[in-house]
Amino acid sequence: MTAADGDGVRRGLVLGAGGVLGLTWMIAALSVLEAEEGFDARDVEVCIGTSAGSVLAALLGCGIGVDVALRHQQGIPAPADPDISWDYDRDSGGAVPPRPGFGIGSPRLLLAAARHPRRVPPMAAFSAALPRGRGTLLPLHRMVELVSEPVPDDGWPDAPSTWIVGMDYVAGTRTIFGRDGAPQAALADAVTASCAIPGWYAPVVIDGRPYVDGGTLSPTSLDLLVGAGLDEVYVLAPMASFAYDRPRAAMARAERRWRRLVTRRVLADAEEQARATREAAQDMANQIEEGAKRRHESLIREAKSLEERRQRVLDGLRDLAAQLQDALVEPTSRNMDESFADALDVERRR
Repeated sequence: MTAADGDGVRRGLVLGAGGVLGLTWMIAALSVLEAEEGFDARDVEVCIGTSAGSVLAALLGCGIGVDVALRHQQGIPAPADPDISWDYDRDSGGAVPPRPGFGIGSPRLLLAAARHPRRVPPMAAFSAALPRGRGTLLPLHRMVELVSEPVPDDGWPDAPSTWIVGMDYVAGTRTIFGRDGAPQAALADAVTASCAIPGWYAPVVIDGRPYVDGGTLSPTSLDLLVGAGLDEVYVLAPMASFAYDRPRAAMARAERRWRRLVTRRVLADAEEQARATREAAQDMANQIEEGAKRRHESLIREAKSLEERRQRVLDGLRDLAAQLQDALVEPTSRNMDESFADALDVERRR
């Protein structure tokens, strides 16, 4: 992968889970981030969307700018803005889920968790035990279909590379739609799968397998970018927090505990990303140093070779000069000897 934006900086953008309110927060936060850092979020190299973050990732991948999303969020779209026909409040299903269906959500996943508890993440096992949700994400599906219509080929964005995170509701494993090796899926199917909260919405079936909210396994999936070689990675995690109050209500206290867990996970992933970046930088420095060392040794060898060739040329010139001198002296001496002999012969004859 190469830098997508004009300044040559390889950027990644991670948009985490957080529900409708979290989506609203991310749109506003990303608008400020663009203004402060001076880049367009559509120009990042890779964008990862999880749950609510998958909606914004899909919009960016389809070429819809943050300014357009912000105006739509405020209810004041410009005449030239594309139609984002989705009501954030009404079309998400309301503040509380509908009455769930009968039976557990994923018997096979729950059985796998019982047989191999260490292989199935706790939240995946918990989600499997929830009743099957009956909520619908059809309005969201229609909206993503609409905005992805102008995207060429199969309707999946490639600039930026758009990765949508869901959880396989049978295996309890993470699936990254849009990445090489992932199951083929329409963008609208992947986004609704990533938003299908277990117990609230019905799982989304893609290629014969059910998928649910990707935030079940990770609130951001930031760890997917470890080792990607990016220069900058921006993470918007609505469910992470560094300031906590002390509510009295039981549900509020449980929510704060969950936020602490999410925050610890995000920080751990960020530290892993930073460690990988440091290691990559050190490897690059080592490669540069090793390359410089090899070049220095090569220059020394070339200098020695040049000196040897120069010496051979000088020796050859000396030999040539000696040969020329011999060629000039020997004939002269021979002529003088012949002339002296002729003179003696003349004297004898007299």
